[in-house]
Amino acid sequence: MKRILVGLDGSQREQGVLDAAADLAEKTGAKLVLFRSVGLPHEHDLPADAYAMAPAEIMKTLEERARSGLEKAAAGVPPALVAGTRVIVGIPWQAIERAAKEENCDLIVIGSHGYDTFDKLIGTTAAKVVNHADISVLVVRAPERLT
Repeated sequence: MKRILVGLDGSQREQGVLDAAADLAEKTGAKLVLFRSVGLPHEHDLPADAYAMAPAEIMKTLEERARSGLEKAAAGVPPALVAGTRVIVGIPWQAIERAAKEENCDLIVIGSHGYDTFDKLIGTTAAKVVNHADISVLVVRAPERLT
């Protein structure tokens, strides 16, 4: 194993996903590519300053915030393990697959997020990645879901 794409979403569970990926990278000698997908959020998820921006500026701002979040996450991992960061605008599961291919990754590590009724009806991002990816996927369960 040489490269692992780590899908991070900015949630509270993100650290557990990153820790699992870093542990695996240390054991296998792989490098991590930290990844975040950016899409237009729901109205209640928009930052307050977005309402005063032009539409193109909103996406630029969201991408910058995603990059900043990945840089913060990378700071908590030994530098020798990190091959880089990527942000792609798009539908999360499709963006994850695209990034994994473009980065020549051998494995995707993502969290098992989303347990509400809507997620169960249309499928979570993790389920879609598992069902469609051309490479292996490690889904990190949230600690509260393990008991």
